[in-house]
Amino acid sequence: MIKKVVGVFVLLFLITLMVWNYLNQQGFVNSTTSNQGNEGDMTGESSEQGASGAGLNKKGGLNVGKVAPDFTLETLNGDKITLSDYRGNIVFVNFWATWCGPCRTEMPELHEFQKKYPDQVKIIAVNVTNTENSVKDVKEFMNHGNFSFTVVLDPDAVVSETYKLLNIPTTYIISPEGEIIQRVMGPMTLDFMENIVLKMK
Repeated sequence: MIKKVVGVFVLLFLITLMVWNYLNQQGFVNSTTSNQGNEGDMTGESSEQGASGAGLNKKGGLNVGKVAPDFTLETLNGDKITLSDYRGNIVFVNFWATWCGPCRTEMPELHEFQKKYPDQVKIIAVNVTNTENSVKDVKEFMNHGNFSFTVVLDPDAVVSETYKLLNIPTTYIISPEGEIIQRVMGPMTLDFMENIVLKMK
């Protein structure tokens, strides 16, 4: 009887090990590799970097040190803005949606940050518009919050796909020279953002 029980436990252990190995190979298990100081993960998930190819890391997203892909999108007022026009500033490209709870939590922090550093930092909040019910929802949300940063619409998910989003909010922090210096997954706080700016001085 004892041998049978032990045998069952050993079998279950081997099956569990096989499943874990399979999930790890498929990328479902969090990596334990170091973020090396340029990958901020506010969600508790980790990310890999250093993959070869067109600046993409193995689990999605763009690699630190690469030039941020340029884009042109429309604001809620219909004006067009282009990322490369912001060269010379630290730029936070923040991907968000109105239905995203952590995004809504982060918005007041972004607002305060932009107000505090208007000459050093520019925030471009890219709304993942293809996931919204309507553009009207985005406009109402922004009007209600009276936020101080630039919001642009990505209705066809062109920019979202270019930047290989895994989740929102996700923020790419771009140097005055146009290079990606950090990617942050999850909501940021004012203190967190201020520390990034202070490190760049």
